[in-house]
Amino acid sequence: MRSAVEILKQVFESITANKLRSFLTMFGIAWGVASLLLLIGLGEGFRSGQRRSLATLGTDIIFLNAGTIPALPGQHTGGRPYRLTLSDCLAIRRAPHVRDITALIIRGDLKQTSEFSSFAGGVWGVESNVQKIRTIPLAQGRYFDADDISQHRHVVLLGSKANDLLFMGHPSLGAFMTINGLRFQVVGVAAKSGRGNNNNQNQNLYIPISTMIDNFALVGANQPLDSLSGIDYQPTTEDTNETAKAEVHQIVAGRHGFKPTDLDAFDEWDTIKANRTVGVIFTAMDVFLGGVGVVTLALGAVGIINIMLVTVTERTKEIGLRKALGATHRSILFQFFLEGLMLTGISGVIGIAAAAALMLVLGRVMGNNDMGFDPPRLVPWSAAMALGTLSLCGILAGIYPARKAAMLEPVEALRKE
Repeated sequence: MRSAVEILKQVFESITANKLRSFLTMFGIAWGVASLLLLIGLGEGFRSGQRRSLATLGTDIIFLNAGTIPALPGQHTGGRPYRLTLSDCLAIRRAPHVRDITALIIRGDLKQTSEFSSFAGGVWGVESNVQKIRTIPLAQGRYFDADDISQHRHVVLLGSKANDLLFMGHPSLGAFMTINGLRFQVVGVAAKSGRGNNNNQNQNLYIPISTMIDNFALVGANQPLDSLSGIDYQPTTEDTNETAKAEVHQIVAGRHGFKPTDLDAFDEWDTIKANRTVGVIFTAMDVFLGGVGVVTLALGAVGIINIMLVTVTERTKEIGLRKALGATHRSILFQFFLEGLMLTGISGVIGIAAAAALMLVLGRVMGNNDMGFDPPRLVPWSAAMALGTLSLCGILAGIYPARKAAMLEPVEALRKE
């Protein structure tokens, strides 16, 4: 035990003997580790932010909107527009790989009035299952049910911002309001969704789709009475999204008189595919940044090897004297190996701590932002990779110089100037 304590004391004295050189070496390693963790943490923040943004819409959704049938394949002008209909939605509901589906009618030109204020947010005609597909968190009251739809009731669910603007702090649940002069009763209020000042979704009002068709149907020349703004559906599983889309294309194309292979006729957004693409991009970024970080740390190891070799050269006489006085090959080897390992180990811990502290500060500064990405965070696998790489660097930086020092013959070492 005494020998080990003595060796540790000698290692510490050796490192502190050249303070500037040791500081610069350790600073380079710590900087490389902190940069690696911070860059990967930023990438993970972007990835997490994108996932949260998609989650505010819903999970595993494919959005299908009205489209235009090209006159010729690949042609983007002179096409024939078509509207999705409620009967299209009913037909798609029978597709084998569609788990759930809901129809939407959206109007932004309807005036809403309460006894306290007036407003002009978006009015959505929805089915009773919309909350299972779209993210519409409930703060108070209830969602629509099948009776509301079948009986064409005049009931409304308010978004959080719409509720604040229309009722201005007064109780709204059970109260009455008008939409374009028609009387509706408030049966529910949605909780705030989204981040920061992004209030678009919070300004919406929701009414039964049957009531919407009765009173506020989409208008246009030769347009069916049950025309929809869009259809949201979910595949049975994430892996069957392409199969579900192919089935939906077949149904819609057959009902509107065009070929399902004419993809330009479909206006759709697959959030599952988008999420995968984002994941691939950020995984590639993480791999690239991780590779750069490993190379940087490897270069740092080369720098430490050089410094240790210089240290061996400077202390040649000391090594010879110690061996002449009985120091073993193993103790010399262990001392120089420990010096290299301590330089990399302490530097790595400082780098990880600095990166974690900076990420914590950035997280508090950014808070609940609406910029589309989350604050950077310390990713466990990147910290583990940094520690593993540093351990390898420490071994490489210590073994070769240590072996060179231990192999010196006492007489030869004492002769050197």
